[in-house]
Order: sequence, then structure tokens, then C-alpha cells
Amino acid sequence: MSKVKIGIICPSEIAFRRFMPAIQKCGDAEYIGVAYACADEWFGTAAADSRLIEREAEKAQSFKAEYGGKVFSSYTELIKSDEVDAMYLPLPPALHFKWARLALESGKHIFLEKPSTTSAADTKELIALAEEKELAVHENYMFAFHKQIEEIKEIIASGKLGDVRLYRIAFGFPRRSENDFRYNKSLGGGALLDCGGYTLKLASMLLGESAEIKYSQLNSTEGFDVDIYGSAALVNDAGVTAQVSFGMDNSYKCDLEVWGSKGTLSTGRILTAPAGFEPVAEIKTADGSETISLPADDTFKKSINHFCKCVNDSAVRKENYKAIVKQAELVEEVKG
Repeated sequence: MSKVKIGIICPSEIAFRRFMPAIQKCGDAEYIGVAYACADEWFGTAAADSRLIEREAEKAQSFKAEYGGKVFSSYTELIKSDEVDAMYLPLPPALHFKWARLALESGKHIFLEKPSTTSAADTKELIALAEEKELAVHENYMFAFHKQIEEIKEIIASGKLGDVRLYRIAFGFPRRSENDFRYNKSLGGGALLDCGGYTLKLASMLLGESAEIKYSQLNSTEGFDVDIYGSAALVNDAGVTAQVSFGMDNSYKCDLEVWGSKGTLSTGRILTAPAGFEPVAEIKTADGSETISLPADDTFKKSINHFCKCVNDSAVRKENYKAIVKQAELVEEVKG
């Protein structure tokens, strides 16, 4: 497996705080540099506020000071560079399609922060282009690689909980600052595209490929032009249901409950366990209750490793295409 040389489009907080520490641990990937937007790229005109550009350039320099690598003075310069094989795009969701498409057209593999794009049609267009050019596209739902999910599935398969009757998944957090992109419609904001996507992804993983949306509800609150909270139900061919709820003006929840015919399992960090954190789960049956430790993991590192596998293995790459399209279709169904 050849080492994948990765550049970052936009010196974002998640890139600095999460991606860079993770890629340092990956033997299959190499960080090359980070790009900040030039004036034309920021607003589409040359009339960008020069202070905004200066701020992003300063952030890029902080990457170089902390992690080394090269600073590119525009996204386009990075995309066109022969020094990189792949791009990491931690941009606001509404910008993913434009820059991912340009990168794919330039022969670069794409590692996207979630969601892949803001519409199923755009996601499918990216996947079709990637397939045509034999390039990898990966959507960074890190939690999907956590060992705790595999262990929970093993507990379910053991029959300890009996037959699964219902999954409940909830993910929400208190309101963030007003300038957060999540509350900006033009940047691809909204609870569904943010925390809602996590709940749909986990529901799909638990229910399997036949999972379909049966009902959904999105709600907004005064002063916002995006959905602030919502819920949905998914059902698979076996009739098992997953109820999901999400919100970004809520008290914090990050829960999974599995309700079976003989018992229940519940855990509280199913989507956000950081590297090294050891989650716990509570199991209740007729014999009593017990608290068990679930394994710690490093999901960002494993997500980057999976991306590298997609780059180097066409079979893994094609399976990843399917998963990304399935996720985009579920999100689109919830939109109604």
C-alpha cells in the first residue's frame, strides 16, 4: 500500500485539533500542507474583506508552526499541486460539492467532513465522477469505526437482550454561538445535516441495508432559517424500528438504547467518544443490572486509515461509495 499524500483545504479548527494529531499516527498517510482561500475563492469576487483572508492565512501559518508542511496561498494552488494525492475538506457543508468536484476533476482523492454534500443529487454526482476517475471519496463519520459498536452488536447477537424490539438514538447539544455555520442556511446549516446525520448513520448501521425512513419531522424556532431539531423513524425488512432524535438547541444527549424482549442496553457516548475514552454501557435483564466497560478507540485515526484503504483498494472504495450514497438518500428522505 503506497502512502497517501494529503493536503488540507481550509485551516479549520477540526483540522488543527483533530485531523492533524490523528494523521501523525497513520503510517499510510502523509501530511503535505494546508491551503487558505484567496479573495476570489472566499466570496467569488475580488471584493473579499482583506482581514478575513489575513485571519485564515494566520491560521495556516499556525499549522506550519505546529506540524510543519507547506502553506498554499489558495485552494486552487493546492488542488493543482503535484505534491498531493488527496484533499481533506473540513469546509462548511454548502462548500463541499464545489471544491470536492474541482479536486476530483484534478485527479485528487477526497476526504470530506460530514455531510458529504447538502443534497443527494450532488453527492451522487461526486460519486459518479469519482467512480469514472477511479478516485476515493470518504465521508468522515468517525464514530462508525469505534470498537464499542462492534462490541454492542456482539452483545445483541449473543441473545442476552433477546430479540431486538426497538433502537432509540438521540444526539443533541446546547445552542452554540450565533456565527456558527450550523445556524446559517447558506453554509449548509441545520440540525439534520449536522447532528441528525449521525443518528441516521448509526440507525442504518444497526438496521442494515434495507433501512427506510417511515416518518420524519423537522422543526425550526423563531429567529432561525434552518431546522433546529427533529426526529425520524427507520424500519428494516424484518420490521425492526430505530427511532432517532436530534437537535442543536437542546440539553446534551448522545445516547443509544437497545430494547429487547429480554433486556435493554444503554450507553451515553455512542457518537462522540474521543481517543482513549472508555465508554460504559448499562445492561438490564430479569436477572438484574450490570455496568460494563466498552473498549477505548481512536476513531479519527481509523477513519483516515479507511480512507487510505479506499485509495489503494478498488473493492473497499466501491463499498464506501455505496455507504455514502445510502446516507445521502436517508438524509434526503427526512427532508421530505
